[in-house]
Amino acid sequence: MVDKGRSAVDGVLVGARGGRGGPPIAGGGAAADIPRSPRWLTTLRAEPPAVVGKLLGLACVLLILGIWYLFTAGDDPTSRPISPSKLPSPGDVFGSFEALDDRGLVDGIIATMIRVLKGFGLATLVGVGLGVFAASFRAASAFFNPLVLFGRSLPLAGLIPITILWFGIGEKQKEMFIFIASMPFIFSETVKAISLVPERYVETAQTLGASRWQIISKVLFPLALPDIITGLRFLFGLALGYIMLAEVMNPKAGLGYLINNGERMGLIEQNYLLLIIIGILAYLVDWTLRFMQRYFFYYRKDL
Repeated sequence: MVDKGRSAVDGVLVGARGGRGGPPIAGGGAAADIPRSPRWLTTLRAEPPAVVGKLLGLACVLLILGIWYLFTAGDDPTSRPISPSKLPSPGDVFGSFEALDDRGLVDGIIATMIRVLKGFGLATLVGVGLGVFAASFRAASAFFNPLVLFGRSLPLAGLIPITILWFGIGEKQKEMFIFIASMPFIFSETVKAISLVPERYVETAQTLGASRWQIISKVLFPLALPDIITGLRFLFGLALGYIMLAEVMNPKAGLGYLINNGERMGLIEQNYLLLIIIGILAYLVDWTLRFMQRYFFYYRKDL
């Protein structure tokens, strides 16, 4: 009796599906009409479509702006959930753009970006060069590791008086501050990227008679370059934040200079706007580097 009942149930299920392995038949059951979530939403590590990804990012920004508005809304400052002395409303912040521009915003952006580009560019040349060498020859990596670990662990505020002692209080001090603060991290990211290159490529090059220099210049470095640039993208954003510390000392212009003056004069709305501008600058640089990555390394679908 059990076997007959099970056969009957199986027959109903198979019929509802239109035969074994066949498509569902209209009216074959409610389960066939249940909508399923898209695979990118439920599958681990699955990328959403490009347009959907952009919309999700936009939704995050709009959500934050909405929460910000709700907690700072109200014509009467005393009735706001958060005091304007702690968090001004979005209207107050973005409405201060003209006053901030009158204080030399454009000149400040140019001065800050030049300092960061010079210091970070030098750190990239030295850090990537030494990183490729250390990752290719593990003895060199063991030699540099203590120094790099020490450099990564240094408190950034402690570098200010040291760089002033070495390089004075001019532009060179600010550029070298960025160099010293960024170089250990660039070195580590480069070593990591080179180490991730599969060993089979090295073995194949050795089988074909390639020299050590040819393996480094034509195998290891080109294959690791997309990941090296990925590391530089994120580290540049950190360097843009580091420069705010260096611009405390004797700056003639710069975003850090504007923030420090704004704090002394109580221009809290302009300081919030400056933080947003710094974030936008970092995003634009990151987007530019990512665009270049995808153009030159089109075969890497994960970039």
